[in-house]
Amino acid sequence: MSSHSRRSVHFPPFAHNAPVPLRSELNAEVPVAAEGEFRPLTLSDDISVWPPVVLAPMAGVTNPPYRSLCRRMGAGLYVAEMLHARGLTEQNARTLHLASFGPDETVRSIQIFGAVPDEMETAARFLAEELGAHHIDINMGCPVRKITSKGGGSALPARPDLMRKVLAAVVKGAGGTGTGSVPVTVKIRLGLDDDRITWRDAVDVAAGEGARWIGMHARTSAQLYSGKADWSAIADMKDYAGDRIPVLGNGDIWEAFDALRMMRETGCDGVIIGRGCLGRPWLFRELAQVFDGREPDDPPHLGEILVILREHAELLVEFFDETKGMLEMRKWCAWYTKGFAGSSTVRDGLARVSTLDEMDSWLAHLDPSIPFPRSALRVKRGKRGRSQDKVHLPHGWLTPETCAAPDLTEGPEAGDVPEPCETPETADS
Repeated sequence: MSSHSRRSVHFPPFAHNAPVPLRSELNAEVPVAAEGEFRPLTLSDDISVWPPVVLAPMAGVTNPPYRSLCRRMGAGLYVAEMLHARGLTEQNARTLHLASFGPDETVRSIQIFGAVPDEMETAARFLAEELGAHHIDINMGCPVRKITSKGGGSALPARPDLMRKVLAAVVKGAGGTGTGSVPVTVKIRLGLDDDRITWRDAVDVAAGEGARWIGMHARTSAQLYSGKADWSAIADMKDYAGDRIPVLGNGDIWEAFDALRMMRETGCDGVIIGRGCLGRPWLFRELAQVFDGREPDDPPHLGEILVILREHAELLVEFFDETKGMLEMRKWCAWYTKGFAGSSTVRDGLARVSTLDEMDSWLAHLDPSIPFPRSALRVKRGKRGRSQDKVHLPHGWLTPETCAAPDLTEGPEAGDVPEPCETPETADS
């Protein structure tokens, strides 16, 4: 990772609060948090998370540049994108680059995936002892075919015995559960599909093997990102978990007030923010404000957003290089500008930029004075709303007692991670 020698860009204060902040109709009457209503999340004796908000690890998204932007905007825990355990054990150059942390990251948090216990243990030990990680999350919820077809992601909770071995291996590699160990957490989904709900087994395993918390995206793997997240299932999961393990909810948090509603409706201990923050790092500022009992600032005007967008591009170019950085930036340009009237033509051009100068030329066509539109508060960014007919699993995965065990050693290649956040359509919302 290159040194941070670029020019400093100061974010605007967003100082245009109205007596009633910009909200969607859904959240028009939701009050900010009362004093003492919610508690911090506890990872270890040394790490407390306030507000109880976690940036979801997202491949191709939560790299050091974006984590830096989010961290400066607000507060919470910011998790690095998920990485394949084999990439870490084999010291794959691409994986190690993505596993790097910035100098501003006082809590180094990262997610790994895999289905081979020995590999997961070795990867966890490397993260804890060599990279100085303070928190390791295990991905047991990814629904992408290249992950589930090799037994990783959301396929693991369907095999609770193997899930237990994988989690125990990571906890062991991270130093166990005693003082000085690196805390381990788990992220899951409801289950494979409506007929194969797995979260109860996952709670039992996570609580039994020393995970510090379990987070759940309230959709099945078959749903991908379609339909509506089932918050009632988060409430059921919290009731089932009881005092055994904290439960974090994830799914359909687009506004800061959604996080408050989720915690009030489900009783969960914290929230995980995924697609809602794509192109909207200021969401973490709004979350910090509402959890502290303050009305949030209105979202920034387009001109202020373009300042943030420009620094994001500089950070990506610095972290990768201009070619790779600008390829990454194309989807971000779409996410930052989505929802603003008349921006679709500009996004068509931004989807092809290869240099900072080209990006600047296209952005110059936008009117910086346009306020953030209310209609864009809940505009979905990232994955499209499709589902999959079936979740792809290794042969014999659901009947291990009668079928040969799948060869998990032939999983994704080292450094091979899914790209779950597609560049969205450029049509105006």
